[in-house]
Amino acid sequence: MSYREDYEKWLNSPALSEAEKAELQAIAGDEKEIESRFIAQLEFGTAGLRGTMAVGLARMNVHVIRHTTQAFAEVILAEGPEAQKRGVAVCYDCRNNSETFAREAARVMAANGIFVRLFDDMRPTPELSFAIRKYGCIAGINITASHNPREYNGYKVYWEDGAQLPPSHADQVAARMAKLDVFDCVKTMDYDAALAEGRIVLMGHETDEKFLENVMAQQNDPALIAGVADTFKMVYTPFHGTGMKLIPEALHRMGLRKVYCEPQQMIKDGDFPTVKSPNPENPEGFYLCVELADKVGADFILGSDPDADRVGIMVRGHDGKFIPFTGNQTGVLLLDYIIGAKRRAGTMPEKPVALKSIVSSEMARAVAEKNGLQFYDTFTGFKFLAEKKNALEESGEGKVIFSFEESYGYMFGDYVRDKDAVTASLMICEMAAWYASQGIALVDALDALYEKYGAYLEKTLNLVMPGLDGQKKMKALMDGLRAAPPAEIAGQKVKLIRDYSDGSERDAATGAVTKMELSGSNVLSFVLTDGTVLIVRPSGTEPKVKVYVLCHGENMPECREKTALCAEWAEGLGK
Repeated sequence: MSYREDYEKWLNSPALSEAEKAELQAIAGDEKEIESRFIAQLEFGTAGLRGTMAVGLARMNVHVIRHTTQAFAEVILAEGPEAQKRGVAVCYDCRNNSETFAREAARVMAANGIFVRLFDDMRPTPELSFAIRKYGCIAGINITASHNPREYNGYKVYWEDGAQLPPSHADQVAARMAKLDVFDCVKTMDYDAALAEGRIVLMGHETDEKFLENVMAQQNDPALIAGVADTFKMVYTPFHGTGMKLIPEALHRMGLRKVYCEPQQMIKDGDFPTVKSPNPENPEGFYLCVELADKVGADFILGSDPDADRVGIMVRGHDGKFIPFTGNQTGVLLLDYIIGAKRRAGTMPEKPVALKSIVSSEMARAVAEKNGLQFYDTFTGFKFLAEKKNALEESGEGKVIFSFEESYGYMFGDYVRDKDAVTASLMICEMAAWYASQGIALVDALDALYEKYGAYLEKTLNLVMPGLDGQKKMKALMDGLRAAPPAEIAGQKVKLIRDYSDGSERDAATGAVTKMELSGSNVLSFVLTDGTVLIVRPSGTEPKVKVYVLCHGENMPECREKTALCAEWAEGLGK
């Protein structure tokens, strides 16, 4: 069926409301917009769906939600009657339409005879992962677009271990979506009837308490906070999202008395009126927090994204002005702190392990190995970090004490299998308070780590390729780099070429090929003779190719120079 035929089908479908039909009628003369909305279904992958909200096959709306959920329900039903009874957990964030989409997903699951546990209000993503594990659910659904701009929404899917859906199951869902009619094949039922019949049950305060019990158990030194509670001041923002539900509560429970929540951003609002983008990776979004911190005399700012799986911090620099820490810097600080804290508390496991994604700072490897920890890389995405954690611990090879990604995601403990800004906020604040008790500012603590482990610097570049031909451009870029890999980058010869699609590592000088542990992902890595690593990876959720520059040098000025030269090369890839 052509995109025009799909447009007419939707326009004439009795499933659409009058308002939805009016929206489609309004674009009747815009062929490019019609093509954009109906050229194909939103692609379903291991991260689920993500797109802008509007009426259309390639947009996020109730019809796409129902269609996707019907396909997911059939995959669950294929697991057998026990899977039906175990059911699914459903969560949602603060975004416009998130609650509606969550209820629609619950209605479809219930109509298919699958038991549903639905949160009674917005909740952090990690609490969904926890609920799946705690209640023994077969799967989970989260309506969120994480840190994306306001016009986006998404549909994240999880399996029974609390991690995002494995590729095999994601492929099954995608295959069923391709076979099912977007309207006619969907089963649904009345929401209130499903509640009354017990097909849907609501989760609330009792699940929060069970989750928080696990979060609070991650503290390494509860007595530490009491010593600085009257002097340690911090500012927190949830960027209008789910973090407001549990993060301030966790910080107060750990004993912090001077937690100042930015009042304008403590209001649930899917329009995110105070920021251009609700992303803690973007320091400009913290402007209200900086004003508040200056007013109350705080030296530390913490912010979580709308679904509270990512967390970012800002600290006072040497000049007294606030500066952001990158996800890599925070991750390295946390790893070093956790190692020390567990050893001081006598809680370090026998075979401690740390994990990171391949695109995250190599400084973490130096920290882990110098302190006697095993260390492993995984592909980008916490489902891969979760898989590695499960494999190591089930085999008895090691106990993972910390996992992180450069994109401001951190995972602790055994009760979640995803990024967890709630626990990360607790641990980051414990770390900041410990340094404060030593009279050390976090900016100085980071400098001390560079002195101890060496200078490292990272930079991520986003080569945005929007539009209908964006996917073609992304593919052409990757194909071109494979067909004719660079011999030199930024004045340094390429030493190794790593292709993670087939797991091959080729020596650029000799042509010798060896097999790597990791394979099966569309990622290329170029290792230069000076040790700099450049990684090129198409985003799985956005129309862009990401280039990661990972530098190591004798000092920070040398790293900055290397990074700038490599970034210039990377920017040329998008032209």
